[in-house]
Amino acid sequence: MTALEKTVNELLKHADIEIGGSRPHDIQIHNNDLYARVLRDRELGLGESYMDGWWTSERPDQTIVKLLTADLGSKIKPNAAMIASAAATLAKSKLSNSYTLARSKKNAEFHYNIGNDLYELMLDPYMQYTCGYWKGAKNLAQAQENKLKLVCEKLKLKKGMTILEMGCGWGGFSEYAARNYGVKVTAVNTSSEQVKIARERTKGLDVKIVHKDYREVTGQFDRVVSIGMLEHVGLKEYPAFFKQCNELLKPGGIMLHHTIGCNTPQTTASFSWLGKYIFPGGYVPTMFEVLEPAQKYFAIEDVQNIGPDYDKTLLAWHQNFTKNYSKISDKYDEKFYKMWEYYLLMCAAGFRTRNTHLWQFVMTRHEVSERYDAPR
Repeated sequence: MTALEKTVNELLKHADIEIGGSRPHDIQIHNNDLYARVLRDRELGLGESYMDGWWTSERPDQTIVKLLTADLGSKIKPNAAMIASAAATLAKSKLSNSYTLARSKKNAEFHYNIGNDLYELMLDPYMQYTCGYWKGAKNLAQAQENKLKLVCEKLKLKKGMTILEMGCGWGGFSEYAARNYGVKVTAVNTSSEQVKIARERTKGLDVKIVHKDYREVTGQFDRVVSIGMLEHVGLKEYPAFFKQCNELLKPGGIMLHHTIGCNTPQTTASFSWLGKYIFPGGYVPTMFEVLEPAQKYFAIEDVQNIGPDYDKTLLAWHQNFTKNYSKISDKYDEKFYKMWEYYLLMCAAGFRTRNTHLWQFVMTRHEVSERYDAPR
């Protein structure tokens, strides 16, 4: 056994993972270069080596749960090359603005324009690509409809209200709210592929789907909502984002943001694989990072954490993805399949270990208003 192999074996013992073991979370190594790659590149190396088939396990999500629970990342001492690389990346990020209008559009299209057929096979009928609400639900479709209903009830929608949806995805919320509550929805999105489907599914409803960035919106609305968009805004843009929300929300209005969050500030290393392959420009905030700029303009009426429900949602997406992949396999290669599988299962592990969360924030402007009680 080489020194590298010995080091990795000792680390894995802390996580109760055995190389060549028979438990679902044990790993099988298919390329011995894995040892050096993971010690050198850490989270990025682990994900890339999975994509390359260098390691497998029966349940990768359980493997990653073990790794996260043991906090192995903190036990790997960075070498000089890793420190230099991280410093260079951080310096570059400080000098550039990843959230210009052009860059934000490019980042959105990187992920959301890869093919509507993939998402149609993976998601529920409303094509909700955000956490479902599994309270009383028996399947993904019910969980997502529960989530849509919960958001509408928290917003206290009434017939004739004007709603602004920031980042509307494929139009599921806009359709649901307009059809079931009789509201007038203006929804914005920078992904051209999502906009196509959103416009198709909301035909005949009082819904206007606009292909633009939230920063280009003007006017005032009774309600403002974003479901899974705050992660794409960028930390440096939060003060301007909430200032814009304040200008767009009418006096007496209610705003809701449904967003992924984390326990500690995101670093280049912690987001290295996801940032490179799945969500370039993405940023998962801590609760303080959301509330600090928001509280200048808004009273925080309610916060609910449904993070454990995202574990169930991701596993349901993974099940749909693997079951239906043969229908679209001619469009994607084996490496894409491994990448997408790793993405879904790694994220499920993050929510299972409570390293990541799903928060719904309800906010109102600073003014005299009636008591707010959130439904559950």
